[in-house]
Order: sequence, then structure tokens, then C-alpha cells
Amino acid sequence: MDLKDYILTLWDKDSFTESDKKIFNEFKQALNTGQVRAAEKVHEEWKVNEWVKKGILIGFKMGKIVKMPVSNNSYFLDKETYPTRSFDVSDSIRIVPGGSSIRDGAYIGKNVVMMPPMYVNVGAYIDDGSMIDSHALVGSCAQVGKNVHLSAASQLGGVIEPIGARPVIIEDDVFIGGNCGLYEGVIVKSQAIIAAGVIITTGTPVYDAVNSRFLDKEPGKPVIIPQRAVVVPGSRPLKSNKEFSLYCPIIVKYRDTKSDYSVTLENLVR
Repeated sequence: MDLKDYILTLWDKDSFTESDKKIFNEFKQALNTGQVRAAEKVHEEWKVNEWVKKGILIGFKMGKIVKMPVSNNSYFLDKETYPTRSFDVSDSIRIVPGGSSIRDGAYIGKNVVMMPPMYVNVGAYIDDGSMIDSHALVGSCAQVGKNVHLSAASQLGGVIEPIGARPVIIEDDVFIGGNCGLYEGVIVKSQAIIAAGVIITTGTPVYDAVNSRFLDKEPGKPVIIPQRAVVVPGSRPLKSNKEFSLYCPIIVKYRDTKSDYSVTLENLVR
């Protein structure tokens, strides 16, 4: 059997052998190295790998809560199966001092910079050259592409359950401004710019002012922000009472030379 088949055999178990734990550790190492992912692009469409999410949940079921020392004067209490992930200089990343944490079972690519304090949860995937800024959160199973800037205090919502739910997906060369919140399986296509303070969920209507229409939204499907879109916070009048407005992100333009220059990443920090 391959790793997927092994993980699926563990799904309905209530107790686990040492052999089972060995399989889970192999699975977690495959997450760490990026060999398996909670979601991946297949024929230009994003596909959720439900068996990977099941494998992550098995780790919670399998593990016992233990006391894990951080330093002489501090510790945390968590499942023994999910300690913080260990790195070395050979991994070619930067974790700046100040209280950041990456959970075991998360992939971190080459030349990623992580500013304190920030948090990356299990199942997340962060590709090469991205920056995760201070107080930012990459939730469980969220997928982040190459050369993405996740600015200070922004959040990519996590999702482990329900099993079929989609993680947040950020494609290559996206810039996400400070205090943004992207949740419930939102997909941001490559080179988009999400301005500071934008919040997008599955139920959030997004208006494309360039093309004078709301983005298409099918029931059960994620909100998809188009390639190179520049999205800012906005509002729309409430139909039942024009005196009030509802929050509504707006695509004000698509990237041009000026916007490209304003979000160019600085390679010298990597």
C-alpha cells in the first residue's frame, strides 16, 4: 500500500499501535517536505485532498496532551503528535527572534521570511520566497504560493473539518495588506493585490467595478479573486433601507506598472 492507503486504514481506528504511529510520522514528514498537500492544482483547478486532512485529524486522535518546554521558564500543553517544527540553517529560511511558531506538519519553502510573532498551523504550505509578517496567521491547511507577502496582522483561515471543506488558497505573487482576513476557502489568483483591511468569506459579495458586475458565485463553490485584481474595502446600499450600507470589497482596477512597483518585494531581506 502507498501512504494514502495506510492513512485511510487508520481512519476508523480507536486505538493505535507503534506501527500505526510510525505510519503517521511518515505522513507528517511528507507534509513537512511538501510531498503531500491538503490541496493542489490539477489541470488548472484546485483539488482538496481529503485523505490528507484525515491524516492530520488522525494525529489529534492519536496524540496525548503533554507538557512541552519552550525555555527554562515557559512551556505549552498540546498533543504530543504536533510539537513545534524544528529547522536548521540548511533549510534556507529566516525565523526572526520574537515568539513565532510553526507547527510540525507544515511546509516552509526556501527563502521564506517569518517576522515575529506569527503562527503557521499544521497542514499549511508556504512556497519559496514568501514573507509572513508580524502577527499574521496561516491557518491549518492554507496554501500560500511563491513570493507572497502576507502583511502584519492578516489571517488566512484554517480548515481541518468538515473534511470536504476547502482551505484558503493564495497563488503566486499575491500581495495581502495588513489586517486582512481571508476565510472559508477563498481563492486568490496570482498577482492579485488585497488592500489593507479587506475581509472576504464565502458569503461576501465582491464587486468588480472595472467590469460593472459582482463576481460570479456558485453555491458550494469558493469566492475566486481574479488574477491581477486590486481589491479594496467598500460598501453597497442595503436594499431594504438605503440609509444603511453593507460591507462589500471592490475590485477598483487590475494591476498596472504603478501597482506592480508599489508591491515589489525586496530580495535583499531574503
